[in-house]
Amino acid sequence: MGDYLLGIDAGNTVIKAVIFDRTGQELAHAGEEGHSRMPYPGHVERDLGELWAHAKRVIRTCVDKAGIVAADIAAIGCAGHGNGLYALDRNGEPLLAIQSLDTRAIGLVEEWAAEGVGDRTYPIGRQRPWPSQTPTLLAWLKRHRPELFERIGTVFFSKDFVVNRLTGRRVSEVSDMSGAGLLDLAARRYDRTLMAAYGLADCMDLLPPLIESADIAGTVTGEVAAQTGLAAGTPVIGGLFDVVASALGSGVSRTGSASIIAGTWSINQVIIDRPALDGPVFMSATFDRSRYMAMENSATSAANLEWLVREFFEGEHQESVSPFDACCALAAAIEPASDDPLYHPYLYGAQQDGHARAGFYGVAGWHGKGHLVRALLEGVTFGHRQHIETIRKAGAIFDEAVLSGGGSRSRLWPQIFADVLGMPVSVAVSRETGALGAAIAAGTGVGLFADFTEGANAMVRVERHYKPNDALTAHYNRRYALYKDIAEAMTPLWRRLSATKDQVAGAAA
Repeated sequence: MGDYLLGIDAGNTVIKAVIFDRTGQELAHAGEEGHSRMPYPGHVERDLGELWAHAKRVIRTCVDKAGIVAADIAAIGCAGHGNGLYALDRNGEPLLAIQSLDTRAIGLVEEWAAEGVGDRTYPIGRQRPWPSQTPTLLAWLKRHRPELFERIGTVFFSKDFVVNRLTGRRVSEVSDMSGAGLLDLAARRYDRTLMAAYGLADCMDLLPPLIESADIAGTVTGEVAAQTGLAAGTPVIGGLFDVVASALGSGVSRTGSASIIAGTWSINQVIIDRPALDGPVFMSATFDRSRYMAMENSATSAANLEWLVREFFEGEHQESVSPFDACCALAAAIEPASDDPLYHPYLYGAQQDGHARAGFYGVAGWHGKGHLVRALLEGVTFGHRQHIETIRKAGAIFDEAVLSGGGSRSRLWPQIFADVLGMPVSVAVSRETGALGAAIAAGTGVGLFADFTEGANAMVRVERHYKPNDALTAHYNRRYALYKDIAEAMTPLWRRLSATKDQVAGAAA
């Protein structure tokens, strides 16, 4: 069997390919950024042709850079962002890709909340409807775009599309399907009663065959081998929901271990032995063949820093320093003070309020760019803290966590996490934890490792540890209370702002 594993990570913005050896050493890496389309307010889509073109290029680049014989790649694992809605037509051709930042279905979610739909879905799938959730988007298409809905032949996820292109197989796996609220979580299977609660009882045939994450989905076809430099016949596993892959790739593999991901989404999760905790959480998914991941998530994390850099800092840095590092340097130069500005990270809405908006509060004439950047970093971390408090309230017990995602690359931000959360935070050596988690799952699928824990022990190393500063934790406790109070006061105003937008759009039409 080959000595190498290929991990592919298809995120909301970037697709990456990384080749690792069996010890987790990275041989080669390639990535390419995609483009989102926003044809209407709240609509966030991408082109599937572009996604596959980028996938082929990063795979070939990675194989070429590694300087290995492609046949020595033992297996391929794919991870990808969950939810949203990726669809093939009835002939198996690419049709539609809605990303997990989409909020078009806010109205439908509010309607369902009034009707108690979540009271019917939660006991089965351990999830209530929310705007970017896959079944919610499918129901929205059924109601508002019936001509497009009728063309759908398969509903699955970003990494499933990549697996489909690599192997020709139409398949999905349990971590993504459970993370989308589409499975009877305890039974790990599709459920007609659950689909009926979403108004989708007639859509069971749109869900592809279901396998476990480390099961082999198929093998690389000859055509794809010629296009990518891979070896035909290389096994491709079902893959993983990217948040589960990132947890695994950062070394979180034991029951009770906690993972925080500061990526496009705020991900806060803990491994549990049973399908649910004692209280409600936003989302649950499978972790391996017998365990589960309880999660509190929202689109409120490092996407905020990406926005700030894109809109205000591009071109304002030295070529040798990335704009992200430049921003963090500005923030690090600020001595924390009680009257520093506060920031709400709701560029794409809040978890339970699609009308919520981002904003800086308490800005004064003596505040500069560094104050605003630091406020953003703190505000994103406060959002993570809210989610972690919900998980603990539901019964999870943990007193440390591993941080991954783009936010972990900063030297400053992990310390802010430790101080805001009041607990130690670790960062793994690998920056590509999603791809590494997918590679670990691939190695498990072909027998290189007995299970995910053995794979993580073999391939993951910790690079940095951060301990909380008690004085700053007390400082952040006070600011966090103010952060929540401002959000509560703003809630009716955000709704009024959203209504004003709808009125203007109606008048323009």
